[in-house]
Amino acid sequence: MELRYFAAFVAVAEELHFGRAARRLHMAQPPLSQMIRQLEKELGVQLFERSTRVVRLTSAGETFLEPARRVLDDIDMAKRAANGAKAGKCGRVTIGFDGASSYAALPRLSQSVRAAHPGLDLMLKVQPDPSAVLEALAEGKLDLGFVRMPVNRLGLRTRIIGNDELVCVLPADHPFAGKDEIDVADLAHDPFVSLPANTGSPLREAMMRACESAGFTPEVVQEAPDTNTVLALVSAGVGVTLTLKSADYLCQGGLVYLPLRGRTVWLHAALAWRADNPSAVLREVLAVAEQALPTQPAESEDADTSVRDTGLHP
Repeated sequence: MELRYFAAFVAVAEELHFGRAARRLHMAQPPLSQMIRQLEKELGVQLFERSTRVVRLTSAGETFLEPARRVLDDIDMAKRAANGAKAGKCGRVTIGFDGASSYAALPRLSQSVRAAHPGLDLMLKVQPDPSAVLEALAEGKLDLGFVRMPVNRLGLRTRIIGNDELVCVLPADHPFAGKDEIDVADLAHDPFVSLPANTGSPLREAMMRACESAGFTPEVVQEAPDTNTVLALVSAGVGVTLTLKSADYLCQGGLVYLPLRGRTVWLHAALAWRADNPSAVLREVLAVAEQALPTQPAESEDADTSVRDTGLHP
């Protein structure tokens, strides 16, 4: 059954006059009458009572009118949705994140996108670790990801949206808990709790480099899958850790956060996406993100741990 038959039927049903319906549809009357006869043949019912003076809907025609209107409305809605997706005004963008890099930024972006484009659907997917975010982006399973620099993946473009400082976290009863700041070298004989070594975590790597720069390799006595669990283990007295200053967002008790003495170690939060992703919807989200999460200059007090965004990474 052709869609144009539905449009022809609704026009005649609303005008109850073949001539006016034909003019409304910008067509001649004979082809319109032929379409109505073909529709009645396919349905096996008579839709109109016709005479030289009047056109009326039959009971079957009255019953068919609302479903026919819904078909036309659904087709119109589908066309508008397709055109909206082409313009980037509606559709779906899948965003991946793995933890502290997105605690504050993700809600800001989500709220701003929904305010700017109510028809755009954001699918938020938590990932087990940083390498999983990058892998999913590279494979096209994610459109956008919250990551930590550096990102060394062919075809991924990044933009720095925040700088975060590395700090020391101690259990509240630690002998150094009363200090105003701490030298990393002071922790040389402490056990450490850390994110896993095999996840490509920039935070883990920054911690290891900071300790090695202070003249020792930390003894990691326990690994945990996320920052929340790492801090819980520190609070329980399992060890100490170096983490992001923004981790105090988790508001866990029994912990003391101390700035590191000497050079500041910076880690950079960024958005990452495939440079060859053709999605107009993604471009709209990135445009909103420019306002909600402005580009930040990369802090670089510690030349060994600061990275600048280079756009397309080799």
